[in-house]
Amino acid sequence: MAELLLKKGYRVVGAVRDPIDATQRLLPTLSGHIELVKWDMHSSSAMSQVLASVKPTEFYNFAAYSSGAGMYDDPVGMIEVNGLAVVRTLEAIRLVDGGIRFCQASSREVFGEALESPQSELTQRHPRSPYGAAKSLADTMIEIYRQRHGIFASSAILFNHESPRRGMSFVTRKITYEAARIKRGLARELYLGNLDAQRDWGFAGDYVQAMWLMLQQSSPGDFVVCTGKAHSVRDFCEYAFGHLDLDYKNYVKEDEASFRRAEPVLLVGSALKAERELGWFPEIGFRKLVEDMVDSDLRLVSAVEI
Repeated sequence: MAELLLKKGYRVVGAVRDPIDATQRLLPTLSGHIELVKWDMHSSSAMSQVLASVKPTEFYNFAAYSSGAGMYDDPVGMIEVNGLAVVRTLEAIRLVDGGIRFCQASSREVFGEALESPQSELTQRHPRSPYGAAKSLADTMIEIYRQRHGIFASSAILFNHESPRRGMSFVTRKITYEAARIKRGLARELYLGNLDAQRDWGFAGDYVQAMWLMLQQSSPGDFVVCTGKAHSVRDFCEYAFGHLDLDYKNYVKEDEASFRRAEPVLLVGSALKAERELGWFPEIGFRKLVEDMVDSDLRLVSAVEI
């Protein structure tokens, strides 16, 4: 998102827990181009002070705690960061400058065990994890602040969004990184859970474009951001290993202990509203996304070898 905004000529200020630590971890594309300020998610008054000082016109909230297999860990912390901190931010905006436009990175986890497929903005919320419940709380409060206080606040209900920057704890990055290691002779096997589990995977760069478009509209709203296409973990393995001229069947093993309970209906989104009202369509397809992640990890593995 920061890279996108810089290309559009924005002044970009990153609100982080520790500006010194964040400065050291900045990507080269951002270093020297963005400002960093300390952001205390537990204090509405501290938030208000930052907003009054920076005077932003747009606010994109990506702060979140735990997802993937860890979404059931520390439920109190998840509600605090993923839910209550959003309420504090909305309140700070109301008090400092109600004209600030706010976009929340929500999650398809708000649907949990969805009652229908595909899932759209009208699908009943049915969260089944502390992570999903916290995100649902934030979405509900966003609607309340829109109606009660006239705040321009929108939720981007993001389905799985991937890129070469994805954390190693996520199955997609595990696959691409270990495929690269196997190709270089540094590993021999990869153990995964259910290979037939399906997800709606898209490119994170496309999804932030949708979020930006959401704040350029004449009125706020919530939008499902997705590809509308489901692929299995097996598909991901096939494309990742195939890109390296390897057959995943020779290396990938299913580990029943890692199986997650299957969802009763397919978790795949419908982005018809985003297409219709924002003119948004994903540009990077599934296969290209997988191959880009593999190429990035192959470069990373090769650099470590040297």
